Amino acid sequence: MPHGTVKSPTFMDLALREAVAAGERGEVPIGAVIVKGTTIVGAAGNRTREFNDPTAHAEILAIREACGNLKQERLDSCDLYVTLEPCTMCAAAISFARIRRLYFAADDPKGGAVVSGVRFYAGRTCHHVPDVYAGIGEAEAARLLRSFFAERRG
Repeated sequence: MPHGTVKSPTFMDLALREAVAAGERGEVPIGAVIVKGTTIVGAAGNRTREFNDPTAHAEILAIREACGNLKQERLDSCDLYVTLEPCTMCAAAISFARIRRLYFAADDPKGGAVVSGVRFYAGRTCHHVPDVYAGIGEAEAARLLRSFFAERRG
């Protein structure tokens, strides 16, 4: 038996695995995991190219799966872990789903809508604002995205 401690994967580690799988499919490597307590109720990576669907972002697919698994349209007791700051579409879906907490890894100055861009949750017409925690797993998520785009350019 090996000595030392074995680190259990965190929920963000699992979102990063979804991102890696998305990248291996030729998608932009973004992954999302939704949990209720300690149970994963939804997980996905981007599938916009595979599904020919511009709405098939990791967050949207994970929300759809979680709602289906829980047989409800609101996820108010659930937390979302995602590897990149959500865009406006995904920020709105997170709000409409009433997700309790949003954890994201890397900021997205170009397309993000939480701490960047339109800052969707700061708008007075936003009906539900999740608790937001940024920067968890940021280095790994940013590295994954940089290497994905460097391969496509180079």
